[in-house]
Amino acid sequence: MVVKLRQVEVLVAQRKTVAEGARAIEVTEATSYRWRSEYGGLKLDQARRLKRLEQENGRLRKVVADLTLENLVLREAAFGRLLSAARRRAAVEHVTAALGVSERFACRVLGQHRSTQRQAPVSPDDEAALTAEIIGLARQYGRYGYRRITALLQAEGWHCNHKRVERIWRREGLKVPARQPKRGRLWLNDGSCVRLHPERPNHVWAYDFVEDRTCNGRKIRMLNVVDEFTRECLTIRLARKLNSLEVIDVLANLFIARGTPVHIRSDNGPEFVAKAVPGWVHGVGAKTAFIEPGSPWKNGYVGSFNGNLRDELLDGEVFNTLVEARVLIEQWRVHYNTARPHSSLGYKPPAPR
Repeated sequence: MVVKLRQVEVLVAQRKTVAEGARAIEVTEATSYRWRSEYGGLKLDQARRLKRLEQENGRLRKVVADLTLENLVLREAAFGRLLSAARRRAAVEHVTAALGVSERFACRVLGQHRSTQRQAPVSPDDEAALTAEIIGLARQYGRYGYRRITALLQAEGWHCNHKRVERIWRREGLKVPARQPKRGRLWLNDGSCVRLHPERPNHVWAYDFVEDRTCNGRKIRMLNVVDEFTRECLTIRLARKLNSLEVIDVLANLFIARGTPVHIRSDNGPEFVAKAVPGWVHGVGAKTAFIEPGSPWKNGYVGSFNGNLRDELLDGEVFNTLVEARVLIEQWRVHYNTARPHSSLGYKPPAPR
């Protein structure tokens, strides 16, 4: 254009009209005026720089427009990260329908591969049945997480891992129990869970009391005895009152049925430190292991069992009578020993059938 404009200038200098010069360069007269208004007076190198600046300006405008559109797509898609392919697939479909952008652009912005976007998800044939079974188990065992539910499903013969169960669990909006914070290990005395560690069945037993009430407000007490190595609940003695003689009776029945343990751990409650109980325990060949006063975490095995008992049964049941409480608690104890998956045992029950 600059060269042709120079040609027109030469022709005009030769006393020709602008129209004749425009015909000489094979453009209309209006085009020649427009070219002269845009590029008149420029040299070739200046015209080249101007052309490059226009191209760079156009590229920058396109980049800004793309960034603006990308931000609009991200705001339209979701507030936060899209971690799963299914959520990104749904976000891409929503953005293309709402903003009218192409699928290629939406996939690039949201980090979804186009082959993943176009591949239709295929649900297994047993998806509906497995979902119904998970919901049924979650309704029956309301305090179990998806890992314990997975162990129950595998025990029933389902071929599924915890990842698939977790996906269904979250899709159905089921509650996932919050993780317990990790606690540092302390330097404890010889009677603690760390120093006196169980090495085999019948090595260390632990026992403790748990209290609850019937619907009429009367108190009931439970004496729980746990084998620390196998995590099995050996017995739960339930009564309105339990004294040191009741403790001796419970221990005598267990010692006859299962043998005498090496150690039996307890706190410093009056029923355990009474002269009759330690003397009787030492008389039959066992050793007592009392924890330090005011340190219930040092009797951690039975404390964990007591927490599970309260969380999974006592907090969700109303006991009308003492007999009803005995029946329901014994049923739960049998389930705990024979069917309930225990996380410390690789999600196996303490004493399977």
